[in-house]
Amino acid sequence: QVHLIESGGGLVQAGGSLRLSCAASGRTFSNYAMGWFRQAPGKERGFVATISRSGGSTTYYADSVKGRFTISRDNAKNTVYLQMNSLKPEDTAVYYCAARQGLTDTRGSQYPYWGQGTQVTVSS
Repeated sequence: QVHLIESGGGLVQAGGSLRLSCAASGRTFSNYAMGWFRQAPGKERGFVATISRSGGSTTYYADSVKGRFTISRDNAKNTVYLQMNSLKPEDTAVYYCAARQGLTDTRGSQYPYWGQGTQVTVSS
């Protein structure tokens, strides 16, 4: 079992930056691939970014955030981060982190462990 807690959300103006954190407890964090997903009002939850287990050498991003967002992990702190730069109003959503054993995956259905989410609001 892995317990995930996100933090770092808030209100920011367009063009600004935020860094989300997701702290994990439970099993060995480094064994888990981690992902960030988001859900905007009235929309389905969608993939944002994922990072491989262990050293995190492999990352994938949704096209909509590529070049603006960076996912990283610190296994010593059991934490995964999402650095979000050049934020746009369309980035407004609840952001969730998720964990799975094995390889990275862009499908939320493949992640058994989820945090409670953190709200990100980008004003124009």
